[in-house]
Amino acid sequence: MRIPFLLALLVSLAACSDTPPAADAPKLSSAVSSATAEHELGRRIYNFRCYFCHGYSGDAQTLATTYLDPRPRDFIATSPDQLSRDRMLDAVKNGRDGTAMRGFEGILLLSEMTAVTDFVRQEFMISKATNTRYHTTENGWPDHERYSAAFPFATGKITIDTPADRLTPVQRAGRHLFMSTCVSCHDRSAVSEPGAPWESRPLSYPRNGFMPGDNYASPGSAAPDNASKVDAITSATPYHLHDKVPQLAGLSAQELRGETIFQQNCAFCHAADGTGRNWIGSFLEPHPRDLTATAFMSTLTRERLTGVIRDGLPATSMPAWKSVLSETDIQAVVAYIARAFHPLTASLSIRASDDAPRK
Repeated sequence: MRIPFLLALLVSLAACSDTPPAADAPKLSSAVSSATAEHELGRRIYNFRCYFCHGYSGDAQTLATTYLDPRPRDFIATSPDQLSRDRMLDAVKNGRDGTAMRGFEGILLLSEMTAVTDFVRQEFMISKATNTRYHTTENGWPDHERYSAAFPFATGKITIDTPADRLTPVQRAGRHLFMSTCVSCHDRSAVSEPGAPWESRPLSYPRNGFMPGDNYASPGSAAPDNASKVDAITSATPYHLHDKVPQLAGLSAQELRGETIFQQNCAFCHAADGTGRNWIGSFLEPHPRDLTATAFMSTLTRERLTGVIRDGLPATSMPAWKSVLSETDIQAVVAYIARAFHPLTASLSIRASDDAPRK
């Protein structure tokens, strides 16, 4: 946790003084506290919205940067003299033409844009700090070293297409973990024979059942009695909780059909539990609709939901499914949503505000 240099200097000088604190000392303490709070606000915004391209440590070493041209700014390699605060704030507000840098006006408050700009300048450009690593306890990854068998595949030390007979049991276990989970973010790993650069799969967290060590059992085979089974992040990320399919009894044939369609398609953005708080949903702007939220769902009719699924919503990532799903399938999805997440009324006037673009 860091505060601007001038404030840090003032605190140091006050601590070295032999004279009693001045009458206005509480004001300094209040100023330091306020500055720290703003700095941490900037950190939270950066870690949620900016790290994907600029990296958790501001060095633009991420999967996304390998796809982008021009590459995102490396703040660690940039000094404050090279990039003014006003120019940075303008980029956060309005974006940069010809780059992947989008503008956040209308998404962030001016005070939030200012906080994240000042955070980047202080944390990376001035202090050259590491901020935080992604796989930390604070980010929901306790004891990340237990997945070390997958690390060589994430770093490229071992190519992911290495023949199985050239890998040890531990390495085969590591590759299985990497390919079933880590590949979501580390997809551009080293290979001997390049293939398709990306396979779209909603993998938000490591799947349970990873067994490292010599006693590792291949998927589908029985685990030996002395297998070192690791519960791969039962509660490692806030997204995992929303990737669990609701267990419902007594579903009708139509609702069962809707469950299959929803969980195989809609859950990618709306999450298995309908909240939209899974990994993908949390990073989409605007966020996918929370299908469990009473404030909205109580105003939504089956007719309106059917229309949204059929025709999509402009200015969002909600696509039109009319060319993919039959009317029968769409009605099955509506029936499942009404049963699993929130009851739907057959007919109700929808307020104009509820038609604002959003998934």
